[in-house]
Amino acid sequence: MSRNINKVRNIGIMAHIDAGKTTTTERILFQTGVVHKIGEVDDGTTVMDYMDQERERGITITSAATTCFWRENQINIIDTPGHVDFTAEVQRSLRVLDGAIAVFCGVAGVQPQTETVWHQANMYNVPRIAYINKLDRIGSNFERAVQMMRDKLNANAVVLQLPIGSEDLFVGVVNILARKAYLFEEGSLGLKHQEVDIPQELISKVDELRMKLVESVAELDDALLESYLNGEIPTLESIFNALRKGTIESKIVPVFCGSSFKNKGVKFLLDAIVDYLPSPIDKKEVVGFDVEDYQRKIRLNISESENFSALAFKILTDQFVGRLTFIRIYTGTLKVGTQVLNSSTGKKERVSKILRMYANRREEIYEAFAGDIVAIPGLRFARTGDTLCEIEHQVLFEKIQFAEPVINQSVEAKTMADQDKLIDALNKLTEEDPTFKYYNDSESGQTIISGVGELHLEIIVDRLKREFNVIVKVGKPQVAYRETITEAVKQEGKFERQQGNKGQFGHVVLNIEPNERGKGFEFENQSTLAQIPKQFIASIEQSARESIAVGPIAGYAIVDVKVQLVGGSYDEVNSSELAYKIATSMAIKDGLRKAHPVVLEPMFEVEVVAPEEYIGDIIADLSSRRGKIEGIMQDNALQTVKAGVPLSEMFGYVTQLRSMSQGRGVYTMTFSHYEPAIVGSNNSFMNVGWLN
Repeated sequence: MSRNINKVRNIGIMAHIDAGKTTTTERILFQTGVVHKIGEVDDGTTVMDYMDQERERGITITSAATTCFWRENQINIIDTPGHVDFTAEVQRSLRVLDGAIAVFCGVAGVQPQTETVWHQANMYNVPRIAYINKLDRIGSNFERAVQMMRDKLNANAVVLQLPIGSEDLFVGVVNILARKAYLFEEGSLGLKHQEVDIPQELISKVDELRMKLVESVAELDDALLESYLNGEIPTLESIFNALRKGTIESKIVPVFCGSSFKNKGVKFLLDAIVDYLPSPIDKKEVVGFDVEDYQRKIRLNISESENFSALAFKILTDQFVGRLTFIRIYTGTLKVGTQVLNSSTGKKERVSKILRMYANRREEIYEAFAGDIVAIPGLRFARTGDTLCEIEHQVLFEKIQFAEPVINQSVEAKTMADQDKLIDALNKLTEEDPTFKYYNDSESGQTIISGVGELHLEIIVDRLKREFNVIVKVGKPQVAYRETITEAVKQEGKFERQQGNKGQFGHVVLNIEPNERGKGFEFENQSTLAQIPKQFIASIEQSARESIAVGPIAGYAIVDVKVQLVGGSYDEVNSSELAYKIATSMAIKDGLRKAHPVVLEPMFEVEVVAPEEYIGDIIADLSSRRGKIEGIMQDNALQTVKAGVPLSEMFGYVTQLRSMSQGRGVYTMTFSHYEPAIVGSNNSFMNVGWLN
């Protein structure tokens, strides 16, 4: 069995919360015949939002994968969350996708979370098409939304469709490239449309947009530009080919429009997915690394005849089939019964089943090919970001980097019998979600869970109750502080002990200095073999990493520290790995105390959107929360306030904002960076850096 990889599209749907991602996906499934009844987010009847929490809240929490077919093309779709607390779901999806649809609300245009996911797509170089949704809503403005794309996202937006009418009178679209107009037939659930002449009032606008379109694509193709400058009229085929090439190279973003709720324009969006977004083979090759030498790159042709390689991008605990590992197959084929290697861990696993997913429904298949996104049950060792490959032909793909948790909460099982169930459930949830962690506090004996936001932890606690039948008592959310140093020190550590005939000897000299913010821990060996033999260096580095786990001020983890091993000595008879570990630990702990340590607190980028009459109160409130106002932008009747605010001051902010704005204000928070903590009203860090 084989398959044409050219006819595969791996796409994601990304946007700000409430822009209409899930509704758009539901209409795509209806148009392609996967479902025969339209699912509604508001009614809790969607296919893609299948979790109870998603249906109750009307939001997407976990990215769901599904497959449909259009014009003989297989389209693998991942519907991603819009809420900032679940950005990791967007991130890992973009890592394995070939293209994306960026959905914009026709009323609000570019919103804060749109910018976040757009920049993530830039980071992974994912080609995009834009879809301006909700054009039937009061206040919708297609041209304004396109201009916001250009201004806020710096996107080279090229309009390929123009709406006919707006708000209640949105009745059709004009295809700019083909110069054809289509009216949607009422009562056909968006399945039928008729071709008509372009309305007289739109002809000049269509001509203007088509001229801009031709100019935009001509700049991307030398031959097309030359003929255009010579006054020749480019053919439809040459413009189309240049458009597709420019989209795949992320040089332009074709813009389409519609109303997903009324199923208007979704059929044309499906055509655009097939026409403009890349197939896996358009990328031509995928780059991995040698398992033995991470500096050496391995280039694999994207082909079924190539050796098998895949990336595990998501783990899901399914109540029926257990642990599911979602993989994107980059090269080769995978058959049931095959033994594969997890090159990230060195473990071998056998593939007992391969499942094609339709959200929470699944179809068992015998074989999967390059370009496929499938799920494999029963893999014991796979984690998010691991590489699967053939045992004889090993390769390692780059890991996926996720945001660190910044908010903590204590959880406690109600009975001792539930304690083991709680730990088992938390282990499964940490496997699923790379931004969720838990640990046991040795001082209080409490179990502490960590996430990226209040909603994130709220959903985790809800899942413990519903999916794992563990009811927990929950403490108040706490900020995950960090510590760092502000000065460089040189510190010696020496451990010497005689035990009978055998002694212990370890001696190191370390330079401990601040690292760039966000760089984390770095270790460098500058010692000579005459000072410390090579076999002890790994133990010294391991001990240094372990020693920064607890800071000297309040016991928080140390970040952004560089440790250089610059000297030391050894004893041929008595030196051991254990002795060097202890000597290193002594040097690190003493050095950190002398290096003027400070506590760091997480700072968040906060954007508040509200009517103008409430902005004064909102700014005053943010300032009282130690917020730094970075800018105020006017957007019709609404204003947007941007500020940097410490997380510790933002607990319960949603209630205060609703009170100040009579429920008309909305806000988003995104983690920005850590900076030295300032004493709060609760004196939580009075005399920060008191060891100075």
